[in-house]
Amino acid sequence: MTVTRFAPSPTGYLHIGGLRTALFSWLAARHQQGKFLLRIEDTDISRNSQEALKAIIQAFDWVGLDYDGEVVYQSKRFDLYKQYIDQLLKEGKAYKCYMSREELDALREGQMARKERPRYDGRYRDFDGVPPEGINPVIRIKAPQEGDIIFEDGVKGEICISANEVDDFIIARSDGAPTYNFVVAIDDALMGLTEVIRGDDHLYNTPKQIVVYEALGFKLPKFYHVAMINNEQGKKLSKRDGATDVMEYQKLGFLPEALLNFLVRLGWSYGDQEIFSVEEMIALFDPKDINKSASSYNLDKLLWLNAHYIKNMPNEALAAKLTAHGVWIEDHDKREMLLDATKERGKTLVELATQIKLIVSAPEEYDVKAAKKAFKGEAAENLRSFANMLKEWKGELHFPAEYHAVLEKFVERQGIGFGKIAQPLRVSLLGSMKGSGMDEIMAIIGVDETVDRIEKAVSFIEKG
Repeated sequence: MTVTRFAPSPTGYLHIGGLRTALFSWLAARHQQGKFLLRIEDTDISRNSQEALKAIIQAFDWVGLDYDGEVVYQSKRFDLYKQYIDQLLKEGKAYKCYMSREELDALREGQMARKERPRYDGRYRDFDGVPPEGINPVIRIKAPQEGDIIFEDGVKGEICISANEVDDFIIARSDGAPTYNFVVAIDDALMGLTEVIRGDDHLYNTPKQIVVYEALGFKLPKFYHVAMINNEQGKKLSKRDGATDVMEYQKLGFLPEALLNFLVRLGWSYGDQEIFSVEEMIALFDPKDINKSASSYNLDKLLWLNAHYIKNMPNEALAAKLTAHGVWIEDHDKREMLLDATKERGKTLVELATQIKLIVSAPEEYDVKAAKKAFKGEAAENLRSFANMLKEWKGELHFPAEYHAVLEKFVERQGIGFGKIAQPLRVSLLGSMKGSGMDEIMAIIGVDETVDRIEKAVSFIEKG
């Protein structure tokens, strides 16, 4: 059975690069009807943040990435890690290193002066003398000293690292705290991981973890190291480019379906298909199809996808989503008309909410440039005449087409161009030149509210 995991550190919020890794791991498990596990790598107690941890769990809930079983916290497994450290010491596969900080600094300075790669020289590997006083030793694992460390990466192919590239690295610090590569290998093995999908910034941690696997007799999982997400200029993605907290995307009005669809295409493809439901992702995703090259973050693409999902979401569900953005229209008697009039224009829920607020709330002020352009010449007279015409037809006006017919009749009767009424009417109703069609707006707010907004605009114009 396929078992994958996502293992964030709660030292910062979950960013979209991490969410993509989680998504790939989740899809790989769900595609095979396997298990997807969540582990919190919180051994660095001083840097952990409860707020960041909460945000990670919130992000998973928001996008709908469910995990199997309980969340595993590394901070609760220190006794377990110590058992394995003691086992390796007992078996002679690890040893205590009494090297002082000064000795280590001197060693590195000498190596750098000789233009050698800084590395531990193994001086305590077979030490059986009297330990120096006043030194709390670290524990180092015995790495192989010859040959190669080879593994097959599901994305990058065969990876071969010379054994002399991996020194006897520390598996427990002088205070007894276990180190990252040691605990990751133990947890992945004990949690039954069959596939480890992670960013390729972890590629050169893998040989060290293989050393731990082999020392403890654990079976290796299959590794997949995914290329990074770059910005549109091909450089490392920054917060300004979009590498921000996943929950910030919710605040900005993105739908989780759109964000997942966007992320799955950053490093994976299926022909030329761009739109994927979650069910399609699960059915089609295979980690062996992950791209070798880095992908490029494209905000326009994300906005395009978000607009697609907004347009195609049932109005009832869309109305429920909008409550988080200050719009409550679930019980509005013109809900369907209101959403149909606006959702073609909103690329985000925030934009959609703004459009709706413009319609349901009378403008308190008018955009200066729009008013200067629209409220000139015979604008006040035309608006007043149009309001009178609406009053005449009041009992027969219900739908946008009927309001549109009145507009056409008015233009014909007055012998004016459509723009002569369209521009001042739009600014009267919305306060600006932007927004939905006027026939749709009038049908939503009704004749009385339309006339009221027109009269306020006329008063504004006449006051100069």
